[in-house]
Amino acid sequence: HNDLGLAVANSFAGLQAGARQVECAINGIGERAGNASLEEIVMLLRTRGDAVGFDTRVVTQEIARTSRLVSRLTGYALQRNKAIVGANAFAHEAGIHQDGMLKDVSTYQIIDPSELGLSMTLPLGKHSGRSAFARACAEAGFPVEGSHLDAAFARFKALADSGRPVPLDELFT
Repeated sequence: HNDLGLAVANSFAGLQAGARQVECAINGIGERAGNASLEEIVMLLRTRGDAVGFDTRVVTQEIARTSRLVSRLTGYALQRNKAIVGANAFAHEAGIHQDGMLKDVSTYQIIDPSELGLSMTLPLGKHSGRSAFARACAEAGFPVEGSHLDAAFARFKALADSGRPVPLDELFT
């Protein structure tokens, strides 16, 4: 069980100590505090499996879809910040993270989200930086540079600080 939030860590320690089976559940569901999370164990073994020499043979591209199905069928909503399958698991809003991700995705991610059938996102918000803002503008068909970028970014930050979503087209009308 996950009473102390250590079910995955304890499972991994058990494998390192010689265990050959792990009891787990999709999304870590179970009574009380739940169980070891299957998706976390699978991806732990995929990224750090050399420590124990195991492969689960789980088709990782089905993990996110299966997680959503289990959530829908059980009525247990996933936390946005849930490791591996949460909505924010591969979302980077902080400017320093966004800049790092644009330069080299391994800066802040040890898992390629496409392995799970997911993708990385750079949501724009009050913590976003100029590089992600400029990229989002260009992708939306509003390429801006120089003083135009400075003005648009300043307007974006002022609107983003209000706490409401800021559609990019609103900045350019």
